[in-house]
Amino acid sequence: MTEASSSRNTLLYDVFLSFRGEDTRHNFVDHLRDDLREAHLNTFFDDDEIETGDDLRPELERAIKESRASIIVLSPNYASSTWCLDELVFILDQRLTSNQLVIPIFYHVEPTHVRKQDGSFGVAMAAHKQRMEAEVNLEKRSELAKKINRWNKALTEVAQFKGMDARGRKETDLIEEVITNIQHRLGGHLQSNLPLLFGMEDSIESITSWLKDGSSHNADILTIVGVSGIGKTSLARHVHGLYYHLFAKSSFIESISEKCAAQVNGLLDLQKQILSDISKTSQIHFHNNLACISTIEIGLTRKKVFIVLDDIDSVDQMHALLGKKGLYPGSKIIITTKDASLLGRYAQINFSVKPKHRNLLLKGLNEKASLQLFSHHAFMSNGSSEGYEEMSKQLMVYCEGNPWALKILGENLCDKTVAEWEDIVIRLTEETDSHIMKSLPMRFLHSLCLLEKVEEFKVEILEKVGVYKEGILEEVKVFTVEEFTEEILDDVEEFKDEILDNVEEFKDDILDGAKIYTKKFIAWFE
Repeated sequence: MTEASSSRNTLLYDVFLSFRGEDTRHNFVDHLRDDLREAHLNTFFDDDEIETGDDLRPELERAIKESRASIIVLSPNYASSTWCLDELVFILDQRLTSNQLVIPIFYHVEPTHVRKQDGSFGVAMAAHKQRMEAEVNLEKRSELAKKINRWNKALTEVAQFKGMDARGRKETDLIEEVITNIQHRLGGHLQSNLPLLFGMEDSIESITSWLKDGSSHNADILTIVGVSGIGKTSLARHVHGLYYHLFAKSSFIESISEKCAAQVNGLLDLQKQILSDISKTSQIHFHNNLACISTIEIGLTRKKVFIVLDDIDSVDQMHALLGKKGLYPGSKIIITTKDASLLGRYAQINFSVKPKHRNLLLKGLNEKASLQLFSHHAFMSNGSSEGYEEMSKQLMVYCEGNPWALKILGENLCDKTVAEWEDIVIRLTEETDSHIMKSLPMRFLHSLCLLEKVEEFKVEILEKVGVYKEGILEEVKVFTVEEFTEEILDDVEEFKDEILDNVEEFKDDILDGAKIYTKKFIAWFE
């Protein structure tokens, strides 16, 4: 893998916008930026144009390096800005070193004026040359002369690219063409940021065929069904990342059940999110679900959309996010859920215009794919390292092809010794018959350590709690398994002693809090 292709995995932005603010900030560029973001293209936009020196700011250099593409808006006063010219030089360097996509837009300027530095570009370059000739410091004068030479070459070079001309066109049409162009040309690059999948080629192919099937005049809904950790969300995110640009609007609403359970207005917040993605009514303030539903229904019937609703577990959630008036022809909806009957039950009673729907059942990965996924995280390779083969096989059996368990096990066992592996394998196999391990997919290895510590002194804690009870309840509300570390295991011992040293009879309200805590703890594993 080349350095350039490898670096794309860490790029932060899809697009870097280079522009002269005084020409375009409050019209064309603002509209272009908003539409790029609405098209889910992560765009870097510099709001600070106060030039405090001749050098390009380090944060701008980083942003250009961390972008897959640059759009250069060449407006009449572009060349008057030394920062714009430095950005242009740096962008063209990135084009050579990392194959960055560069799209120039000639915004009310002649491409020949840019290439030959005539017109306003000639005036600007003459001013830079005059400033250089007036510089009395010979070192600074020499450096500025070199810069002007680089600027001239960069302007000549960029003017020869196949760009877009704004003259005689509606800006809305130009912006739409820019976005379509960049989505098409960035398609291959964007794939490098998609979730890493093993053994799901058949499922990806099946969904791709379904998404591209234009034979039906009805909207289609696909339900991806499977147990926790089987890869429903990753698969949906993968295909959404590949094909969202084929639709007028798209939205990916993740972890719906969890967010609805965790927040009082969780469902309303998700409705607002989907509205923001598919329409321009996001600034309207909605105070209840019903008002939001009617607006969502209008948006869904007017545009061809591609929506993913991840982790749905109730008909009420379906109704709140899709309504019941139907969908625009050609729209595609993907739902991930553990309940295979959910969509059928909802469609029968809600949609006035029933879409076609089908289920895709995800099962565990086969042995080859399981080993590849596990080894990728445990050994950074496609196979087990010497001395770990037998334990790897045992872990494959334990995980039963569950991608999430394979990934987390691999990440936690990476760089550990054979002895540490053996200890983990023993502990996991001993827990195989546990009702906890049977009912909860193993999301974090640290959870095993936590369960062990709780078992050691849970009876004493339930019997003896003193002045710490209010603090315990508050900590329970904010604690998450993701925050659990090895250091916390040591703190648990001190926590235990402090509780036991401050005894008082256990109160009913603490028991109620423990029940809430138990429900939330289980939800983290599901």
